[in-house]
Amino acid sequence: MGTPDFAVPTLSELIGQGHEIACVYCQPARPAGRGQSVRVSAVEAFARKAGLAVKTPASLKSAEEQRAFASLDLDAAVVVAYGLLLPRAILEAPRLGCFNVHASLLPRWRGAAPIQRAIMAGDEETGVSIMEMEEGLDTGPILMSERVKIAPETTAGTLHDLLAHLGALLMIRVLGALERGTITPVPQPERGASYAKKIDKAEARIQWTKGAAEIDRQIRALSPSPGAWFEASDARQEAVRIRVLGAKLSGATSAPGEIIAAAPLVVGCGEGALELTQLQRAGGAVMSAAEFLRGFPIKPGARLS
Repeated sequence: MGTPDFAVPTLSELIGQGHEIACVYCQPARPAGRGQSVRVSAVEAFARKAGLAVKTPASLKSAEEQRAFASLDLDAAVVVAYGLLLPRAILEAPRLGCFNVHASLLPRWRGAAPIQRAIMAGDEETGVSIMEMEEGLDTGPILMSERVKIAPETTAGTLHDLLAHLGALLMIRVLGALERGTITPVPQPERGASYAKKIDKAEARIQWTKGAAEIDRQIRALSPSPGAWFEASDARQEAVRIRVLGAKLSGATSAPGEIIAAAPLVVGCGEGALELTQLQRAGGAVMSAAEFLRGFPIKPGARLS
């Protein structure tokens, strides 16, 4: 049971390890992208290519859907970023239970955006947890977890890929231990629990009055998507939205939002300054700052908003 690309490595490992996949559940295809064309999810596309049965119910709350799920006669359900609520009848249907790959060291960062929140908060480490699911939000007991460091250059994209791969391998180990009866779930402590709320669009706009270190974490947490952004004036003095996908701390100082230098592109912050290294206009390609400035000059002394 999974939907986005984060869940694909786990499904791939399940197939590769010879587990019998009774069915793959995904969220329904939805409009996406600038053209709003209907696209199937990454997991659905992978599952259909692998010749697996796929179901895409909009909800699992109906008695009909719950009977259909129970009729699969599952030993276990593996859940990775599925995105739908699992009612009690679903949770109780598999013989061993439902097991979730969660991209944090639970109980820290329960909820929708654990990868982004860990980077934004300046956490020095995170990881992946395999949890036996219950009706609470990411509150179930833990079967296995593994830690990883968050380096100063780590982005949400690099951490996403690392944890997706690590979670897949960890789930295989958990299923093997469940088969052998050699693993016992450990209840989560409530101490240290935190909630990783979904990223709000308003959080993506860069506020240059904040400190450079905080803005750097914001940029890395939102790279590559949705991308932290600011506005700058083009040659016609019209405001243009520019996404920042890469940056690093600079030793310079200036007023918040003021361009200190253009080569490299350095911007003053409320405390310290940032060198912007990767930029993108709406609909355009990601470019180095030098490439970007050749087509969109921003001169020292200009103010960003």
